[in-house]
Amino acid sequence: MLDLKPLDRNTAPEGSRDTLDAVAGKLGFVPNVLGVMAHSPAALKAYVTMDQLLAESSLSAAEKTVVLLTASLGNGCGYCMAAHSAGAPLPAKTLEALRAGKPVSDDARLEALRRFTAKIVDKRGWVEDADVRAFVDAGFEPAQVLDVLTAVSMKTLSNYTNHIVAPALDKPLQKFAWQAA
Repeated sequence: MLDLKPLDRNTAPEGSRDTLDAVAGKLGFVPNVLGVMAHSPAALKAYVTMDQLLAESSLSAAEKTVVLLTASLGNGCGYCMAAHSAGAPLPAKTLEALRAGKPVSDDARLEALRRFTAKIVDKRGWVEDADVRAFVDAGFEPAQVLDVLTAVSMKTLSNYTNHIVAPALDKPLQKFAWQAA
């Protein structure tokens, strides 16, 4: 485990300070994983920029959350499972299914997205043509495959950071704590 403590505006390198300020302004606090990423201005900026670009994608807020939770589940990242469960724009039943790695039984489109994302993570992007077809047949546009890849890439950066550094789960996220079954 790499021993990197989360940084704040006063302890972060100059190149991370404005980004930390922006995160704090948006969320009201700086999550520990982003405080850890602040050791590398490039890593922090990469994550925050990808998050901003994902916000501009054609995926709805609920769809983005499905991808982020599914990727985090596939990568076994308890920190990100908690972070993306907090304030999730999903019905409780859907959130519960995603956190358990079970099918989303009440929404066929979200279930298709969950399955496709899980295959991307599990197969490291080497999905079959049939997987892509099933995703598009569920009502997604072909370009949305790239939006899903953007979200999975963003989550891979934070999931792996959490694996290597293991920052403490922030107090506002603790009620959403998650552990693999």
